[in-house]
Amino acid sequence: MLAYILRRLMLVVPTLIGIMVINFFVIQAAPGGPVEQMLAQMQGTAVDATARFTGSTSGGETVQKSAADTSGGGGTYRGARGLPKELVERIEKMYGFDKPIYERFLLMMRNYLVLDFGESFFRNKRVVDLVLEKMPVSISLGVWTTLLIYFISIPLGIAKAVRDGSRFDLTSSSILIVLNAIPGFLFALLLVVLFAGGSYFKWFPLRGLVSDDWSSLGTIDQVLDYLWHMVLPIGAMVIGGFATLTFLTKNSFLEEIHKQYVLTARAKGLVERRVLYGHVFRNAMLIIIAGFPAAFIGVLFTGSLLIEVIFSLDGLGLLGFEAAINRDYPIMFGTLYFFGLIGLVMGILGDIMYTVVDPRIDFEARG
Repeated sequence: MLAYILRRLMLVVPTLIGIMVINFFVIQAAPGGPVEQMLAQMQGTAVDATARFTGSTSGGETVQKSAADTSGGGGTYRGARGLPKELVERIEKMYGFDKPIYERFLLMMRNYLVLDFGESFFRNKRVVDLVLEKMPVSISLGVWTTLLIYFISIPLGIAKAVRDGSRFDLTSSSILIVLNAIPGFLFALLLVVLFAGGSYFKWFPLRGLVSDDWSSLGTIDQVLDYLWHMVLPIGAMVIGGFATLTFLTKNSFLEEIHKQYVLTARAKGLVERRVLYGHVFRNAMLIIIAGFPAAFIGVLFTGSLLIEVIFSLDGLGLLGFEAAINRDYPIMFGTLYFFGLIGLVMGILGDIMYTVVDPRIDFEARG
């Protein structure tokens, strides 16, 4: 197993480089980069934006006059018409676009090797600081949502498998199908309307991870305040998220229950509970428990964007969305590198989980 893990770790580097190469050149080829974003902003505030680069109001007036007298300038960018070429070149240099694309990529990867993710184009903060600032929100959503989904889905899936075809199984399946068909953000809106002062009750706060006076509260009150704020967003994510895992648990148990070793265990006189949890559980839960790292990553980085927006939770999902809209390349590529690395490591942890759940699995023996 150790040799297998070492081989997987060695594959992390080329895989991560491949991810970065593909995404870097695809994103760079897309229109509306940071230079164009800045030029678009300058069209409405030419004097102020130009003063930012010239350092004086008189310089801004010169550029405004030049814009009236010039028919071109910076012609490689949309929105650069009427602006002096020197100003466009200065913006390019500020964002590093005065270098060829391959040189920008090599420089970026060299910095990433020493964990230097650069500084945001539009937020004036280091990417690492922004990620660390938003991480508590996303981790809170990811951890609690994943744990609750597993704690609900596994017992419910087992109960459905044991009562396969019964009224309980059919009724719960119908409810799960309906819940699975409704997007999580619609549940979030419904919870806001019902319980956050929308139209009926105001039992829970509408925004934020904690209250404004959280730092002045005692330890127990801080914990309760945090959990109070988490009820609605976590509830919205869990309600529509456990149907798939429940059906997977049920089908895994049904497949194992009809195997010969289960019939043998029952023939020996073992009680049903001992058969289910002493023999069936380990085999049936293999794919479910081993998939926990991947499920957590999915919830953490992709499943909470709209929930963060609805409940004003400033997390990684919202950060990545705003970076994509604003073409904030340092945040986009820095978070892609960081999360890609975490995803690859979690894939290795998933394989380790297989051997923890079932020691009979030997990756070294494959082929």
